[in-house]
Amino acid sequence: MNIEPHCAEDLDELRRRIQKEKNAKQRDRYRAVLLALGGSTTSEIQAKLDRSKNFVQRWAYAYRDGGLKAVRARKQPGITPKLPRDQEQAFLERISKTPEILRGRDIVEILEHEFGVRYSLQGAYDLLHRLNYSPLRPRPTNPKKAPEAEQAWKQRAPFLSRKSARSTPTSRSKSGSRTNPVSGKKDA
Repeated sequence: MNIEPHCAEDLDELRRRIQKEKNAKQRDRYRAVLLALGGSTTSEIQAKLDRSKNFVQRWAYAYRDGGLKAVRARKQPGITPKLPRDQEQAFLERISKTPEILRGRDIVEILEHEFGVRYSLQGAYDLLHRLNYSPLRPRPTNPKKAPEAEQAWKQRAPFLSRKSARSTPTSRSKSGSRTNPVSGKKDA
């Protein structure tokens, strides 16, 4: 491969990045460029890195055309959410101000009718999770609760279950075989 360094510091920077990089694929990208700059052929680099010809050439030529910044991995954009990011806060405010308890189906209906986006039930749960919304709170205690009265009731309350008499009588084996229990032979 006939690739020249963009600047003199690139070789040192590539070595530093190779030592520091934890992602094996990204580290191999840097190594492919460094080996190409060292004059190795594509097949030699393939053998050393155990990567495809396409991988080696893609990253060597990316460096040739764009420098070190072209070799750096870019964050993948992913799928755009159905509910636009600028409406997420309005959605959270809408479900927070509702006095009654909202179920998943209620959330799906709110998203569809008020925000114009269709979510499945699981998609609505995933959205709530992504927005760090946790509607579950501990149950409030009754202000009229009297611990002494509760303890007194527990003392005088009857047991809910009693020890029952044995309901199944013990009998001989019901396996269908008539054997003499002493000898193990069948009865005549």
